[in-house]
Amino acid sequence: MSKQEELDILKQKIVDNLECPLKDAATNLVFGKGNPDADILFIGEAPGAQEDLQGIPFVGKAGQQLDELLHSIGLSLDDVYIANILKYRPPENRDPKTDEIRSHTPYLIEQIKIIKPKLICTLGNFSTKFVLAKFDVDGMKKIQGISSLHGDPVDVQVDGLSFKVMPLYHPAAVIYRRAWKEDLEKDFLKIKDFLL
Repeated sequence: MSKQEELDILKQKIVDNLECPLKDAATNLVFGKGNPDADILFIGEAPGAQEDLQGIPFVGKAGQQLDELLHSIGLSLDDVYIANILKYRPPENRDPKTDEIRSHTPYLIEQIKIIKPKLICTLGNFSTKFVLAKFDVDGMKKIQGISSLHGDPVDVQVDGLSFKVMPLYHPAAVIYRRAWKEDLEKDFLKIKDFLL
């Protein structure tokens, strides 16, 4: 069975089994996009309004910013896979709640196990804390913020998986905080170095 077929089965499992108030309020499930055989997995926190409407992650302004950054290092959607912790949009783009993260966590872990990336790029605080806490939601408070961690790769071994994690600013954050854009561009160059 191909990775894409495994992901399709997992996607249906979320539709059939996930019980979460976000599901009832959302327009679409936002599962993931890109190449399931990619060595690089980007993880954001949750879908926004455009993502909810289209059922595809990172299609709004943050997605355009991410596409530009990928192109700047010679990559495209054919070279990476993109997913979020939450598969359904929180109302008004509010921060994910702990119980929402907990209910979606098993599905993201399954995505990671299927894709088997060599590098996970976490976008923003929530996804960084999630991954670096080794999938322990209750341990999220122990991890430093993204401004301290961004651009420094970390080796992670959990659940039989071994990969590097590169914490990054969220592309949406640099739209509003232009001073962070240069840092994010430099961090993307490190991703390019990882591929060499």
